[in-house]
Amino acid sequence: MLKEFRDFLMKGNLVELAVAVVMGIAFGAVVKSFVDNIITPIIGMIFGVDFSGESFTINGSTFHYGLFLNAVIYFVLVGTSVFFFVVKPINAITARLNRGKEGEAAAPSETELLTEIRDLLAQRAV
Repeated sequence: MLKEFRDFLMKGNLVELAVAVVMGIAFGAVVKSFVDNIITPIIGMIFGVDFSGESFTINGSTFHYGLFLNAVIYFVLVGTSVFFFVVKPINAITARLNRGKEGEAAAPSETELLTEIRDLLAQRAV
């Protein structure tokens, strides 16, 4: 039973997934720091306000819309980064690998071959 569990843990896909999760968390921390420490101050400099501290109060409830804006910027930057640094390169590599395969014509099916033979035999009989 322990051997089976060890084999399960050492499967390539599981280890790769664990590494991807850890790298994703680390990448998220870097992008969050970038948004909080670089992007937000630049936006604050342009608009004259630091959004991270912005909030308003209604009936004693405080709404921190600046933190929400930081989260939206963070989400957009993570999505953009993943798209341009993961999805686009993978699609380019896949297209390059499949480029030679597109030229190969699919072999005709058995039914198509039999139909062609029948038609040729019918032409000879005429």
